[in-house]
Amino acid sequence: MAHTTAVSPPLRSGTGRPVRLAESAACTDGLRMTTAAFFDWLAARQLIHAQQVERIRFDKMTQWHADPDTGDLRHRSGRFFSVQGLRVRSDFGPVAAWSQPIINQPECGILGIAIREFDGVPHLLMQAKSEPGNINGVQLSPTVQATRSNYTRVHGGSSVPYLDLFRSPEPDRVLADVLQSEQGSWFYRKRNRNMVVEAGPEVEAGEDFCWLTLGQLHTLMRHEDLINMDARTVLSCLPDWHTGADAPSADPGRGAALHTDREIRSWLTGRRAEHQISAERLPLTHVPEWHWSPEALSHESGRYFSIVAVHVGSRSREVPAWSQPLLRPHGDGVAALLVQRIGGVPHALMRARVEPGFADGVELGPTVQCTPENYAHLPAAARPPYLDLVLGGRAERTRFDTVLSEEGGRFHHARSRYLIIEVDPGDRVEEGAEFRWVSERQLDELLRYSGHLNVQARTLVAALRALR
Repeated sequence: MAHTTAVSPPLRSGTGRPVRLAESAACTDGLRMTTAAFFDWLAARQLIHAQQVERIRFDKMTQWHADPDTGDLRHRSGRFFSVQGLRVRSDFGPVAAWSQPIINQPECGILGIAIREFDGVPHLLMQAKSEPGNINGVQLSPTVQATRSNYTRVHGGSSVPYLDLFRSPEPDRVLADVLQSEQGSWFYRKRNRNMVVEAGPEVEAGEDFCWLTLGQLHTLMRHEDLINMDARTVLSCLPDWHTGADAPSADPGRGAALHTDREIRSWLTGRRAEHQISAERLPLTHVPEWHWSPEALSHESGRYFSIVAVHVGSRSREVPAWSQPLLRPHGDGVAALLVQRIGGVPHALMRARVEPGFADGVELGPTVQCTPENYAHLPAAARPPYLDLVLGGRAERTRFDTVLSEEGGRFHHARSRYLIIEVDPGDRVEEGAEFRWVSERQLDELLRYSGHLNVQARTLVAALRALR
């Protein structure tokens, strides 16, 4: 069936945008591809783009080497990323000082989603993309997901489709454009440019791409390991059509947020000023308590993560075969958000988190963010606040509970259980110095700027919007 684009206010119009996005969120079966057809399409993509990923010894990696002076793992080109050592001192958490390997990728990548209207309903252009660290090979990613080394073709491979939409977009076509961090415990000051750009009628979906509505993506968010981390963070940066005076669902009778915007900003600034954290890079061979084997660099306790090497064969990536290091976590993470209505206004309990890879030291994370196995050897008092409440939460209070993959290009089988739990009136939940109740409108405002919400919190914001 042919579809035509209806005449309607452009998405880039401030007055038309919330209505258009709300219509997309309400459309749970797309005009370009039904959800049932999507799963058939995805299954075909998974067959076509299957990768062969094999663990290998470090000395069998091609194009990569251990620096003879530092032991740091580097690519021969000097680009992409390196694995280095980091010495950390912090007043946050149960351990005051430690050393660890960390991924250093100083270049800024592009994570971009193109959006286009069909019959007046905005659709987002999503890509079926394989990554060597994905537990299931192919996941749904943004239109463009590329590091600078990728899109400048350091590897000598093919060009990145749709890149020109995001390299120099017309300003009035940009719905979102903000630098955001990634995992601050595993990356050293890594940031990507998160973008949503309106596309014209000349932009069509290639064979590895499909147009889906927000409503379809919200449904797919509940499927394990389907929408990848990069797509989730970009979706969170999309302007929230629920909030603001012109939003269709805005209720003028609702009360105000518990804290003013100024109070939230002041609290976050105070946490950044008061927390003491230092992160000093050191040679990978000088990281204490971490030991090398021919196949892995691991902590002597067996906890946290390992650095491993893989060889990858692919028929669908920019180059057909390569090898690289990956960070392999030991245990799945938990990222949970406690939510409740305060004065009729939806709020989420955010925590000011210190992570050594954050440029500003502190960003807002979920109520709970940890790998429970890493705390098994510590006393009960050292367990993260509210972890027991989250893990023991009753099903009727749990609004979202899905295991989702983290970055598959740098991490091997990294997964987290993401939860959104309504606070029971009988639960004792207090803010304290590290926690604040932040309204959904305030979360949307904070996402307009860099370095405020960490990547796990951004996934949960995207999930929170999918619930409404």
